[in-house]
Amino acid sequence: MKDHYAALGLGSDAALADIRKAFRQQAAIYHPDRNSAADAPARFRAVQEAYEVLSDELRRQAYDDNRRRNLLDDPQQTAREIWQNYFKTILQDRF
Repeated sequence: MKDHYAALGLGSDAALADIRKAFRQQAAIYHPDRNSAADAPARFRAVQEAYEVLSDELRRQAYDDNRRRNLLDDPQQTAREIWQNYFKTILQDRF
């Protein structure tokens, strides 16, 4: 599984403004017109893909959910977030 946050050099708690800023910076660095390195086109595509996923709220949520399922993050933190979201849902349904 690709780590889109790592492609942009961000943590999983990054705000949309941070994602946009990181995308612009990374795209400028790896754009094939500006960078003649052999891996520049592939890195540029990875940055583009990361931005496409993380800038779209629904796609980012699906990506984060899948990421948590694969336990790429801290397993204890992941379990804590799952239970907190579960209890929030139960409490919201009752009140």
